[in-house]
Amino acid sequence: MAENKRFMDGSLWLRSLGEFRRLNVVAFCGMMCALAMVLNMVASISVGPYVRIGFSGLPNQVVAYLFGPAVGGIFGAALDVIKYLIKPDGAFFPGFTVSAALGGMIYGALLYKKKVSLPRVFAAQLLVKVLVNILLNTLWLNMMYGKGFMALLPARIVSNAVMLPIDTAIMYVMLQAVDRTIRKYFEQK
Repeated sequence: MAENKRFMDGSLWLRSLGEFRRLNVVAFCGMMCALAMVLNMVASISVGPYVRIGFSGLPNQVVAYLFGPAVGGIFGAALDVIKYLIKPDGAFFPGFTVSAALGGMIYGALLYKKKVSLPRVFAAQLLVKVLVNILLNTLWLNMMYGKGFMALLPARIVSNAVMLPIDTAIMYVMLQAVDRTIRKYFEQK
């Protein structure tokens, strides 16, 4: 219940949006965008036409953790469009941009200004995987390609279920490292 209240708390969103006033935050977001582009090009594997496994979402997770849900959502949406413009992969569909923004907002709402813990990271990953990856992205694929929602669902559930513990472990270790090394440069004095 407290997490639900936190997600809807306007001050959380305003504090997050206020992060954009600092030049070092904008510059760091630009660097994370470049890293996401590299990861998108060299560290993505397509498993069939409707399932992709990749690591280009890691920079978005870092941005959402450091700067909150507003910055995470804006960064995710902008990054989705930039990735498409630089390396188009099929037709552009704005639903995936909405998904990218929502994923950044969920990560930011659950992780911003909070101690990194395995249960918290697992909860963020689980919410994104169920709400965004399985439900919304399957709906977008259904709308784009006319494939039955229920026909696409099993493979997407399996791939996300397999990736949940892996992505949770990777994100937990990554955010622990970010917390020890990078976070101090963005703490307000």
